[in-house]
Amino acid sequence: MSNDEIFAAAYREHYWAVSRYVARRLDGRTSEVEEVVAEVFTVAWRRRSDLPASPLPWLYGVARNCLSNAVRGYGRRRRLMDRLGNDETVHGRQIVDSPDSERPAEWVHDALARLSPADQEVLRLTAWEELGVDEIAVALGCGSRAAAMRLHRARRRLRTEIARMRVVVTPSAGAVDTDPPKEQFHG
Repeated sequence: MSNDEIFAAAYREHYWAVSRYVARRLDGRTSEVEEVVAEVFTVAWRRRSDLPASPLPWLYGVARNCLSNAVRGYGRRRRLMDRLGNDETVHGRQIVDSPDSERPAEWVHDALARLSPADQEVLRLTAWEELGVDEIAVALGCGSRAAAMRLHRARRRLRTEIARMRVVVTPSAGAVDTDPPKEQFHG
């Protein structure tokens, strides 16, 4: 099979997985998802001779780099817009959630958000992308033992954050509820 055919097969087989990977990490900036995914596959096309036999973890690694570039670019554009005085609030495009709009298992996302970006990524690779340790190693560009250790430490830190969140003050009575959340994060 030629490099072009290998690339075409990888594109057909993994386009949606890469799209989901990018969409979950852009968290609401859907206008940028297609742009980042296009950049991922542009890099894959240029490096089609480097595509491994199992290209998905490699594509996730490329997507990770493309996302970093996109996030930096978003920050630069945002700062420029702020300097120009053309922010979203001036044009009435802000979105306000209703008080009861909390998503199911929001506490897991809150606990995850308290972790470092590196911990968040390794947990997302295992839970969202369903990668094994060897595949995580490819996506992160490290060895399998390092990936296993990163995953172990990230899980431990997530458990610690969840334990910290177990004590919840109820607003009506001011009572303390020490019951753990009913849902569990598995990953």
